[in-house]
Amino acid sequence: MDVMRFKVIDPTGTISFVGPCHGLKVLTAACAKNPTTLAELLEYTRAYDAQLSTYVLNGLAVFDEHNTTEGHDAILGTLESAPPAETPPFRVLDAVTEEASTEPVGAGLVIFNVPARRIIQVQNAYASVERQGRGRIRENGEPTSKLYRYALPKEWRVLP
Repeated sequence: MDVMRFKVIDPTGTISFVGPCHGLKVLTAACAKNPTTLAELLEYTRAYDAQLSTYVLNGLAVFDEHNTTEGHDAILGTLESAPPAETPPFRVLDAVTEEASTEPVGAGLVIFNVPARRIIQVQNAYASVERQGRGRIRENGEPTSKLYRYALPKEWRVLP
């Protein structure tokens, strides 16, 4: 399965995770519902791929158990020792985590800036983000015969 890095900026901070490439369309479709926070984005994502949403939320819960703004040696150790494709979801807390959050993995790196309503394709060898499209709803990580459709509102910009 091909993967890529996703970085999500919301009003309270920034997260990063490596996920399946189909997550690009899933997150874009969730943006079509105009989320204002990471929590809303992941809730909207659940309708299209609950497993992806759960993976990110559970990963951030584990991150929060072992890391704080003042002490985050756990994630620093993971970033130092694990291959980039195997890093768990994490919050950006300093220059090291910021750098890791901008490191393309597999098919690339796409940034979802929720407050600015921007999807930035820093490096994307998978498929270009389309302003409108459709995808297959996934259940337990597998595509189903059910389709979803989306159209990004005009406020959202898709950059290179």
